[in-house]
Amino acid sequence: MSRRFDLIVFDWDGTLVDSSQVIVDSIQAATRDAGLPVPDAAAVRGIIGLSLRPAIGRLFAGIELPEDRLVQMTERYAWHFRQRDHGIRLFEGVAATLRELAGAGYLLAVATGKGRRGLEHALDSSGLRPYFLASRCADECHSKPHPQMLHELMDELGACAARSLMVGDTSHDLMMARNAGMASLAVTHGAQPLEHLLPHAPLAHFDRFTALREWLSEKG
Repeated sequence: MSRRFDLIVFDWDGTLVDSSQVIVDSIQAATRDAGLPVPDAAAVRGIIGLSLRPAIGRLFAGIELPEDRLVQMTERYAWHFRQRDHGIRLFEGVAATLRELAGAGYLLAVATGKGRRGLEHALDSSGLRPYFLASRCADECHSKPHPQMLHELMDELGACAARSLMVGDTSHDLMMARNAGMASLAVTHGAQPLEHLLPHAPLAHFDRFTALREWLSEKG
């Protein structure tokens, strides 16, 4: 059977690694440090995947934050995240699935709301670096759901939108794929519940990462 997709682009946090609670805890701790109202967990999960500054802006849409407060928030978030990231683990089956997909000839890439420094650390600490041919980060491109990350990855790897697939755990990932003219798949073990993902028409949704391999063997 002929292959439907050449390029598969993955979000990082909440899709490959179980980091959503660490992000929630770090954002909440940073807001306390900055003397701002602490957002509830659901609100924080709703902004996971966005670049950090747009995410903060969305969380505090009713508050005009001066530049020094924004800088304080971003610095304190980064500090709290670093204190907690040793506890972040891959979702079950991620490494084996990526190894199999890369071995089967799929082009694999990452499009993430993390900054470049954070992603480089995560690629090394997770052991996943060998499987990815390219990546784009929030401090290099427009924030999701703008399609710049995906456009640049397709250009770099010589792929077209019709034969590319985005895999993510948030509405921001799925909207970015749609804006780039790409298909998407949703995983429901990350930041957002299924009801937030379905309106963005993913081809399928999974509650375990290994189901991706099974889906691709039949339809990808």
